[in-house]
Amino acid sequence: MSLAEYFQITEGIGVLATCDSDGNVDAAIYARPYVIDEDTIAFSMLERLSYGNIRSNPKAAYLFIEHGEGYHGKRLYLTKISEESDPAKIEAIKAQRPKTHKSTVQAEKHLVYFAIDKIRPLVGG
Repeated sequence: MSLAEYFQITEGIGVLATCDSDGNVDAAIYARPYVIDEDTIAFSMLERLSYGNIRSNPKAAYLFIEHGEGYHGKRLYLTKISEESDPAKIEAIKAQRPKTHKSTVQAEKHLVYFAIDKIRPLVGG
């Protein structure tokens, strides 16, 4: 199964871990990524701590925990490669998936692209 198929059909919860240039770590609940291709994903990000960390340190990890019994899912190790701030382009990619969460906060959004450095199972590997 491709990564795009996996994230289209698999229900679960995601956590994005980032770190600033001083080594201060943060973890935040994040939606499933937008799969660009098998080597690239993107996240829509607001001007918050995770985005600030990514601006100062391009490395991140995304943990996806599948719903259901046991511990199944994926760990993606990431490096930021680019970003987009054009609202039309961000809305176009967000239109690919039904909205599961509506933010009541209006803030500048960014579409941040990451190279996938490594994929590991949720447990082991």
